[in-house]
Amino acid sequence: METQPQKRINELLEILKNTDKIHLKAAAEQLTVSEMTIRRDLNNCPSSLIVLGGYIVNEDRHSIAKYFVSDQQDKQVEEKAYIAKLVSQFINENDTIFFDCGTTMPFIINAIDNDIAFTAICYSLNSLLALQHKPKCKIILCGGQFQPNNAIFTSLPQSNQLDSICPNKAFISAAGIDLQQGVTCYHFEELDMKQQAMKKSAQKILIVDHTKFNQVKPAFISELTLFDQIITDKLPDEQFVSFFNENNISLIY
Repeated sequence: METQPQKRINELLEILKNTDKIHLKAAAEQLTVSEMTIRRDLNNCPSSLIVLGGYIVNEDRHSIAKYFVSDQQDKQVEEKAYIAKLVSQFINENDTIFFDCGTTMPFIINAIDNDIAFTAICYSLNSLLALQHKPKCKIILCGGQFQPNNAIFTSLPQSNQLDSICPNKAFISAAGIDLQQGVTCYHFEELDMKQQAMKKSAQKILIVDHTKFNQVKPAFISELTLFDQIITDKLPDEQFVSFFNENNISLIY
């Protein structure tokens, strides 16, 4: 017998036979359920559908589904949504913000009030797709060679757009935080842009969910002490709290 989640999945598959993609919000309205319900359906029911940059797409029709980022898109969804609400409170009128890659960034972008005018700098496809729906956002895409595994653009040997911009805030994502090994991620090709954004930005904000603490990944981003603020979904272990206090790093959770 067909369950309600599977019925909704089948309805989405029918919709995507006639279009390349459908925005998550539009799909929720069409199926008269919440966006979170659809995310849970996609996470719990095996299918060829994924969410990328706020859109539902069929991976059987799009090579875009092979990105590494798609493997992470529907993990820790509630944590990401909670973090996004926290982060959105720190976005002010006329901010110039660097949005890192990673699956938390579209949640943050979607949570930003549509009435806020701001400039966004990005280098990932999922952030770009989410930013285009912000009516008062000026988008600057740092272009270059496209990397399909994590859906980012890496600059060629010449200069990139970030060379001429000084953001007042940089939202940096990571896959691991460790007191000895620092802040790390999976992909080495992300490092140049992350590190340049941190160097150029007035305020460096690390955005991670609780599963990233006490994790070490292959690519080293920086020492924890280079960040001004950490925004996460749960209070980390006491050793991290003490470290943040000792190094004047603001902790928001």
